[in-house]
Amino acid sequence: MSFRRRRVPGHRCFPSASFRFTPSAGRGGRLGVSPVSLALAAAFAAVGSAHAQTQLSTVEVSASQDVATLALDQVSLTGSRTGIATRDLPASVDTIDSVAMRERGDFQVREAITRSTGLTDTGSGGNGGLSFSSRGFSGTNSVGIAEDGVRLQTGAGTQNYPGSAWGYERVEVLRGPASVVFGSGTVGATVNAVRKAPSRQASLETLLGVDSEGGTRAGVGATGAVGEIGSFRLDAYGTASPGYRDLGDSRGGKLMSTLRLQPSSDVRLDLIADYSMQHPERYWGTPTNNGHIEESLRRENYNADNSNIRYEDKRLRLRGEWRVNDGLTLSNELYTLQATRLWQNIENYRLNPAQGTVARSDYLHIEHEMAQTGNRLEAALRHDGHATVLGWETARVNFRHINNSPYSGSSVVSASNPDHGNWASADPTLPRYETATTFNAFYAEDAWTLSERWLLLAGARRDLADISRSDLVGGGTGLTTTLAGNAYRLGLTFRATQATSLYVQASTGSDPVTSLVSMNLANRSYRLTTGRQIEAGIKQSFAEGRGEWTAAVYRIKKDDIITRDPNNAALSIQGGSQHSQGIELTGAISPWKNWRVEGNFTTLQARYDEFSESVGGVAMSRAGNRPTNVPERVANLWAHYRIGAWQASLGGRYVGKRYADNANLSELPAYTVADASLAWTVDKRTTLRLFGRNLTDRVYATSAYNSQFVLGDSRRLELVAEMSF
Repeated sequence: MSFRRRRVPGHRCFPSASFRFTPSAGRGGRLGVSPVSLALAAAFAAVGSAHAQTQLSTVEVSASQDVATLALDQVSLTGSRTGIATRDLPASVDTIDSVAMRERGDFQVREAITRSTGLTDTGSGGNGGLSFSSRGFSGTNSVGIAEDGVRLQTGAGTQNYPGSAWGYERVEVLRGPASVVFGSGTVGATVNAVRKAPSRQASLETLLGVDSEGGTRAGVGATGAVGEIGSFRLDAYGTASPGYRDLGDSRGGKLMSTLRLQPSSDVRLDLIADYSMQHPERYWGTPTNNGHIEESLRRENYNADNSNIRYEDKRLRLRGEWRVNDGLTLSNELYTLQATRLWQNIENYRLNPAQGTVARSDYLHIEHEMAQTGNRLEAALRHDGHATVLGWETARVNFRHINNSPYSGSSVVSASNPDHGNWASADPTLPRYETATTFNAFYAEDAWTLSERWLLLAGARRDLADISRSDLVGGGTGLTTTLAGNAYRLGLTFRATQATSLYVQASTGSDPVTSLVSMNLANRSYRLTTGRQIEAGIKQSFAEGRGEWTAAVYRIKKDDIITRDPNNAALSIQGGSQHSQGIELTGAISPWKNWRVEGNFTTLQARYDEFSESVGGVAMSRAGNRPTNVPERVANLWAHYRIGAWQASLGGRYVGKRYADNANLSELPAYTVADASLAWTVDKRTTLRLFGRNLTDRVYATSAYNSQFVLGDSRRLELVAEMSF
């Protein structure tokens, strides 16, 4: 008897109507970094050990799938903890699986996320690169990032993990408030990267790639049996690139490992140990010419020669599940997560076009030391049409901020041929403050099958955060405070037919006004902001199962955002508000034999209702303006054609105009980027792929940082070999 996943065992939302879950058809450099080399060596050693015990079986990796799908019949691990399939969930969820990521060449989790409906990249070196805009709300305080349902708390607005997509089975995106499942900081969306699971059937997969800029990548994934009751999975990955712009080199690597023990069909233990080291490109954007992109400076970088960005992550987790009986499953997850980050850069640039120079300032040295230890205890119950989950989460986060404030220093360099020089600062780099934050959350969800056609989903969550800060220099007084938030969801799904679901939901959530674990004295008295959403939608299969589509319409209102006191512009107060409303469409269809088409489209309106900022000491109202980094139109489209052993794919991504300031004066232009791939299935074990990125070599900006625009990558070709054994 095989082990059943912790969905709520045996739960089907509409058993009398025989709506069965049907799996989708199968889809068919320089590695000089020490951690990468060690990771690859460890993976190969593990595979060799497994081979000594069990002969490796042949694993077929196809280059495509035969039928387009949105994975509507797949259980969503992100949308709810009750084990509901996406078709029956009264919410909007996208799933990007590992085969789709390989088809499109999305080797970073960030790249896969921006293929989903309505999510756009707002990442920069300052926020760790994992920052997004969704449904009118942007940044790490509104779009949460998780791995297998566990979130690393955001410190000083920074999220950098997970980086590469290797080792993940899929990435799920839940749009709209997700506080019931994931806590505060998720009014815009929540992204959850789902790991590949161990298997007792031995297999090995590899990936090798090289691109036209001289970049290389390599990945190894292995799984197999350990003794009579165990199995393992190891995934190692490394990448290095000189980049296309000056000082554009980057490198990184990771090792993901899972040991699974399953003494019986009802008990399972997973021990997970991961390590990641990233050295991203030391790029902080390109200065604009009076707010316009200066294309001639596309390949220039104005950082220092000895600049540095480094992210190191260590993770250890122990998960246990016990299926007590058909009606009760208990699970517990104990974990410790550590993140250390370092920035030593010159980060602010201003172009003087008349003189052909760039003035540099903000000589920053910042370090984060962050450790999070937590536990989640959960009970899943099934009884008389109900699938119920009750849980308690607790976590302790210790955070230390080291910097060289006030970040003085300045220099002037040539705009077209800069002499980078070295980073140096007279300001001492010292530990400035440390915080200790204790989080507790209690949550409950219930999926109630009212009849053959009706499903009611209800949930509630209570979050508490006790924050203590100690200032380590300057005689600061520090702070202690407690923040609390409540979240609710109520959704109703109607199965009009076996292929068609209609739903409506109301949900609430909360976002912090700043990263909780790095709160300062000025934010001590602020409450969590509150978000309320109403959403309705449809999910449907058509054309005899060859196509699927979804549509959603929503409105979100967020209150208690920070604004300026209209009577004293020097004071910041809570009381501002903003809203967004929009329509989202997703679709996938196989219109003819050997053809697949996938796409999504978003149109929205986002506005400040009540918001002011200080301009020359006067509180200037921005009511009616669009929030920064929010496009009102976003679209993705991919078409795939397969003939014999070959598959050709062409994709396009459109992001509408955004604003870089609340006054809506600094504009980031709309852009369209075209990508393509050509895949050749050499045999059952080998696939070769040729990727073309940004085919038209479009110069475009993904986000703004200070007064600079962060420019997207130039045209690039990449050849990748995938092999399985």
